[in-house]
Amino acid sequence: MIKLKFYILFLLIFFLLSCSELEFVYNELENTKNPIYTKTSFKISGKDVPEMYNNTLKVLGQSNNPEYILEIFISETQTKRSVQTNQAVSKLDYELKFNYFLFNIEKNCNVFDIDIFSRFSYAPKSSGYNFGSDQSLDKMYSVSGKEVLGEFLNSIYNKNLSSCKWELT
Repeated sequence: MIKLKFYILFLLIFFLLSCSELEFVYNELENTKNPIYTKTSFKISGKDVPEMYNNTLKVLGQSNNPEYILEIFISETQTKRSVQTNQAVSKLDYELKFNYFLFNIEKNCNVFDIDIFSRFSYAPKSSGYNFGSDQSLDKMYSVSGKEVLGEFLNSIYNKNLSSCKWELT
């Protein structure tokens, strides 16, 4: 009985000591790696990507007096990868192109622009309306939008956003 208590006490102490340096991912503020957080208003145009507006709002925050305007233009290319004998498409490849343009309002110029591509494949389950397939496709669009937004933030992290690339006329 004493050995069992000793083992339990040993495991408890070991567990507590091993978790003493545990750091939670969500303890970091989202704006620590985002130089344009709460300094930017944004406009999204082109292809409608589900949840893109909400994700961008979470990442950029809201600003009553923005220093920057971020314009995001989304275009899409679909390629039929597999066509059945009855000409029904059984697999589609999607390529999304996200054009990011970051404008400095005070200087009236573009400070950063980048094109980021995202690709995914989709196999429709039926030729008509299918709720599950449509939800799956929306989820793929949403995941692509999140990943590309993260890539954009990584690309501006160490950039000098005070110098102009080209001025607006």
